Amino acid sequence: MKSLKIITGTAITAAILATSAGAQDAAPESILPQPEAQETAPSAQPRTGRTVDEAFGDIRMQSGEVVQEIPSLEGVWTIAQAEDLLAFIPGMKAEGLNPSDYRASELKAAIAAGEGEELNRLASEIFVWMVEDLRDGRTPMDSRRQWFVVDPDADRMPTWKLLEDALASGDITGTLASLNPVHPDYAALREELATTTDPARIKLIRANMDRWRWLPQDLGKQYLVTNVPEYMLRLTVNGKIIKSYRTVVGKPGRTATPQLAEMVEAVIYNPTWTVPQSIVKGEGLGAKVLNNPAWARSAGYKATKGANGWITVVQQPGPQNSLGLMKLDMPNEHAIFLHDTPSRHLFNQDNRALSHGCIRVQGARELAMTMSMLGNATSREDIPAIQQEVSEITTSGKYTRYPMKKQWPVYITYFTMATDVNGEMKTFKDIYDRDAPVLKALDAPRVSDRARETSEEAVEIIDDMQIS
Repeated sequence: MKSLKIITGTAITAAILATSAGAQDAAPESILPQPEAQETAPSAQPRTGRTVDEAFGDIRMQSGEVVQEIPSLEGVWTIAQAEDLLAFIPGMKAEGLNPSDYRASELKAAIAAGEGEELNRLASEIFVWMVEDLRDGRTPMDSRRQWFVVDPDADRMPTWKLLEDALASGDITGTLASLNPVHPDYAALREELATTTDPARIKLIRANMDRWRWLPQDLGKQYLVTNVPEYMLRLTVNGKIIKSYRTVVGKPGRTATPQLAEMVEAVIYNPTWTVPQSIVKGEGLGAKVLNNPAWARSAGYKATKGANGWITVVQQPGPQNSLGLMKLDMPNEHAIFLHDTPSRHLFNQDNRALSHGCIRVQGARELAMTMSMLGNATSREDIPAIQQEVSEITTSGKYTRYPMKKQWPVYITYFTMATDVNGEMKTFKDIYDRDAPVLKALDAPRVSDRARETSEEAVEIIDDMQIS
C-alpha cells in the first residue's frame, strides 16, 4: 500500500473513526495468551518512517571530516533598517516578552551616531537576541523542568541566515514577525494577553506563550498531542481536532510524566508487561507468583527463576494485563508510551495524575484501530481490510506489533493555560509545580548562549502497574 495522503482532507479520517468506533465494543470476552506468545506482524516491511527531527527539518549528517566556515552573526546595517529594528522592540510585549531586554536606548544612540561599526555590532546583537527569544523561547533550559523536546527550528531557520536574508531584503519586521508559533492556541493566548489586566494572569499567559516557542513552530499536518495538566489527548488533522480522549498521567514526584516529542512507529496489540524488579523483588511479586501458580495463571503472570536466583516476571496478554489491550510504540529513553488500562473507572475522576509516568488513554482500542488505519490506508477502500486484520489480531490474544508505514508525531506537552478541547481558554492545575521556575526566569535578566538540550537525566518510568 502507498502512504496515506491525509493532507488532502479529513474524509478518510472521518471514515476511519466511524468504522473504528465499533472496535471499542468488539473486544472478546477472553483473550488469554497461548503458551508461547510469538511476535507477528501483518507484513515484513522496511522502516520508512522518520524521526521527529527529520519530519520537521531537512538536516542530513555526512560522515568524514567536514571543514565549514562559521557563519557571521554580524551584518552591515543601514539607518533605515536599524530604525525598523528599533520600532519592532515595543511590539515584543504583545508576544509576552520584555521590550527592556533589547536595549532600545542604546540602539537609538547608535542610530543617532550614524552608520558604521558600532551600529552594525549593536543592531546585529539585538536582532540575534530577538530571533532567539521569538524562535526558541526566552526561558533557559535549566528552568524547563523535565522538558526533553529538542526544538528543530534553530536548524530549519538558522540565526545567521535570518540575519543575512533580513538585511538583503530589508524586511527586518517581516523576518522577525515570521518566527511566531503558527498554532492557533498560541494566537489565542496572544489575544488573551492583550485584554488581560490582572498581573498574575499576565505572568501565567506569558509563561505558556513561551512554552509554545519551545516546540517546533509548526507541529505538522497530522499529529497526536496531549496536554498533561488537562488530562486530554487530541488526534489532530489539518488543524482540526478529529477526536479527543481522556487520559491518566504520572503521579507528581519521581513518576511525573516528562515532556517529549516522539514518533509513533507501530501499534502493539495484546502487549506483554515485563514487571520491574522494584515490584518483583521489592514488593515480593516474584515469590508470590512462584508459590501460588493457580493465582499466577488467573492473573496472567509467568515467572522464570535463573540459576543465580534472579526471578523474572512477565504478565501475559489478556484482559487483566496492566497495559490493557494495546499500546502505541514510540521508542524513547524514558520508556514512556500511550496505552490502554483495565482500570477504566479512573477516567471518571477529576484528578487523573495517578500513573507511574506512562499515559493511559480512554478509548484506547478505538485509538489503536484508528492509528493502524491512518498509518497504512491509502484510500477508503483499504479500511475494511485493515479493520478485519486488526480485529483478528485482537481476538487472537497474541502479542502483535502492527507497523505504521505513515508514522505520526506525538507531543507530550505541559500547558497550565491553554485552549481546551472545546475551544475555551482555561487554566489547569500546575500538578508538577513546573510554572514557578518559568515565571522566575521570565522576570530575571535575559540569559544569552542558552543550551538547546536539557542537562536533566532521563528518568526511566518502569513501574506502570495497575492501580485499582
